[in-house]
Amino acid sequence: MIDAVFAVPGDLDAPTGGYAYARRLLAEWPACGLSAVPLPLPGSFPDPSAADLARTKAAFARLPAGAALLVDGLAYGALPEPVIRAAGDRPLVALVHHPLCLETGLSPARAEALRASERAALALAHRVVATSRFTGALLMRDFGVPPDRITVAEPGTMPAGRTPFRQGGPVSLLAVGTVTPRKAHHLLAEALDGLRDLDWHLTIAGALDRAPACAAALRQTVTEQGLGDRIRLAGAVSGEVLDRLYAEADLLVSASLFEGYGMALAEALARGLPVVATSGGAAAETVPVAAGLTVPPGDIASLRAALRRLIADPDARRAAAEASWAAGQLLPRWADTAAAVAACLRGARP
Repeated sequence: MIDAVFAVPGDLDAPTGGYAYARRLLAEWPACGLSAVPLPLPGSFPDPSAADLARTKAAFARLPAGAALLVDGLAYGALPEPVIRAAGDRPLVALVHHPLCLETGLSPARAEALRASERAALALAHRVVATSRFTGALLMRDFGVPPDRITVAEPGTMPAGRTPFRQGGPVSLLAVGTVTPRKAHHLLAEALDGLRDLDWHLTIAGALDRAPACAAALRQTVTEQGLGDRIRLAGAVSGEVLDRLYAEADLLVSASLFEGYGMALAEALARGLPVVATSGGAAAETVPVAAGLTVPPGDIASLRAALRRLIADPDARRAAAEASWAAGQLLPRWADTAAAVAACLRGARP
């Protein structure tokens, strides 16, 4: 018997935090006694065509009897009521990493349309899983989701070896995340442009094909600044390669304008890496004060100053690394995350 169906748009193997969250849930649920299967949805979400909505509606109508339905937020907030209702009277749970309308680069009209669509869709869900306390509070405040319908299930982290502290040589900076406007890698490049007097190099590990124009603009920025020998765009990398990049890094950096949680930040803490990050969304909650420095999103001058301090001062970097390692040992594991979502699915009632 199938207990739950997890509907996820696009390629489940894609190397992003949201897809990693979905993969880990599916992998951990058997240990929770939950039998679940993935339901692939069209990759066009959150901008589905009429044909893709029709395919999704038909898929929902064919779901196994009695199985709860969990829908990833990349699709759920864009689903109109008739598609959602095609799932029948089964338990329905929405998973929200961050609201669709808060993606960077949307026109005001598109953002407002997504806000209205997501608010209407969330009103139809029996329960909602938020991946951070920040996102849960945001859904209550701005989307009208009652507190008793929200389960917070923060992403887990895998046990990881501690990254060794290195005193000399160039400071190795690592940024992890798909190159999109919201991740604001171009602001990071601009901040680093003012730190040519320091010894550093940066690797950006993240897919370059999700927002091709953004990736092209980032390449152009790096070229025009003459930083091609100091900033490397590694593109999407395997888990093995990413583990190696973490192990070789001295500082995890993020210029993201908004994070629903910040999985790369948590992975850095799990390895004892100091962090320089912007405080957009839940990132300020994810990174403890002593584990690094946080600055307002979009503030290049503050980002540059924070980077200068931790690049130039190895003692400050060492102290932040100690605090990062201590905090990282307290992070939830994926088994905890999967158990929380499984309990939510079991507790959801039409």
